[in-house]
Amino acid sequence: MATEEQQSARRRGRWKIPGCVCLLVVLVSLVSGDQTEEYLKREHSLSKPYQGVGSSSSSLWDLMGNVLVTPQYVRLTPDQQSKQGAIWNRMPCYLRDWELQVHFKIHGQGKKNLNGDGFAIWYTKDRMQLGPVFGSKDNFVGLGLFIDTYPNEEKQHEKRYSPSNQRVFPYVSAMVSNGSLVYDHSRDGRPTEIGGCTAMVRNLNHDTFLVIRYVKRRLTVMLDIDGKQEWRDCLDVPGVRLPRGYYFGTSAVTGDLSDNHDIISMKLYQITVERTPAEEKMDKEVFIPTVDNLKLPGVEESAESMSNFAIFLIVFFSLLGLVFAGVILLIVYNKWQERSRKHFY
Repeated sequence: MATEEQQSARRRGRWKIPGCVCLLVVLVSLVSGDQTEEYLKREHSLSKPYQGVGSSSSSLWDLMGNVLVTPQYVRLTPDQQSKQGAIWNRMPCYLRDWELQVHFKIHGQGKKNLNGDGFAIWYTKDRMQLGPVFGSKDNFVGLGLFIDTYPNEEKQHEKRYSPSNQRVFPYVSAMVSNGSLVYDHSRDGRPTEIGGCTAMVRNLNHDTFLVIRYVKRRLTVMLDIDGKQEWRDCLDVPGVRLPRGYYFGTSAVTGDLSDNHDIISMKLYQITVERTPAEEKMDKEVFIPTVDNLKLPGVEESAESMSNFAIFLIVFFSLLGLVFAGVILLIVYNKWQERSRKHFY
């Protein structure tokens, strides 16, 4: 089990290194001007021994479904069919920049791909709603990170993709939604994914970690799952705009296949980072989750449908206007003829 010192070093993206190298890193950081400080936010963190979690009014976390709390872990689902569970932080998070480190374990009796289905980590507007997306609701508003352990699409359509385009499972992917997008289980979330990577996380004898880092509108996910006590990149997406005041949570589900999905800790750190005046001006408060320069499927189709409907309305009202103008002209012409006849007689 990793010590607190080791976890702190891992969280900073490095392992134990010589003091001279540390000094060099500090000097480079000072020269670059991009200094950061990290503070553990206990009101958004979950760690042993989980005293009072879900069982008292003073608890900062709520439980749902088949969750089991032990002194060593919080088990979202047991290795049994058709189970789902979730745990949600009661406190909304108003931090602008943050880092969430998750210590987890996925294990069970199934071998190879005979296991499922996985778990999700959430930063969303709504909380405490069981549903079909790894144990939580669909059409969510916010960020979902999915650790998917069963390849639905490749099993159903093995000839659809070339070997270079096929995913290797387990697979980690991220999705940002404004509430209009649906997670497509049959395609393992591929249509709405903003990034992802393969992560062999099942039945390992060493600790497994992932970190979600959100700094200056940049979403980064890294993994420490190889027992080498160092991070490796999973995804890095700039221009991710997440509103403040959403909730952190995690959920899991099993179907015909199953696994134990255990959360050992979730630790949230506030990141204090310097911004230039230009960055402060651009980094305005947002109220709807979006990703810059990325047209998510569903949103694009909706915009196209609205465009077609707008064209129809323009043509319809233009024709209606022409008919109305023709009627007015006909009435005026008839009045003019009538006056002409009266003047003649």
